[in-house]
Amino acid sequence: MEKAELKIDYMVYEESYPEGYEDLCRAALKITENAYCAYSGFAVGAAVLMDTGEIVCGSNQENIAYPSGLCAERTALFYATSTYPGTGIKALAIAARDHGVEVDEYVTPCGACRQVMAEVIRRYGADFDVIMMGKKQTVVIKASQLLPFSFDSLKK
Repeated sequence: MEKAELKIDYMVYEESYPEGYEDLCRAALKITENAYCAYSGFAVGAAVLMDTGEIVCGSNQENIAYPSGLCAERTALFYATSTYPGTGIKALAIAARDHGVEVDEYVTPCGACRQVMAEVIRRYGADFDVIMMGKKQTVVIKASQLLPFSFDSLKK
């Protein structure tokens, strides 16, 4: 049996971003201040750049009754798609602070957030960039590449 090759393409930005991405990244870092992370001390912010140029933000919200909280990525994506249901998504930026200090290494979305991203791609028929930020390195990857074998109940 022939093995299928999985190719992951990503870009590392060190000095400049595509138009709108710098503001998006700043919004993701700023919204970490609104995270409720009383148990972990790990604040995550996510900002969604809509096709219209609008930026929608969300932060992680922990709960003592784990796993009743919600990740920043899903908070932002659910808010974006419920507020602007007919508008596609261009990019999602993710930033984090550990006990108030911006993280050196970029953080990646959890599996549940990756599945939600896959559903957003199906819903709108378009892929989008995911910008994972860290002080030392920022990585941009297509959302579809984060979970190549996602659930898809809509397949015929």
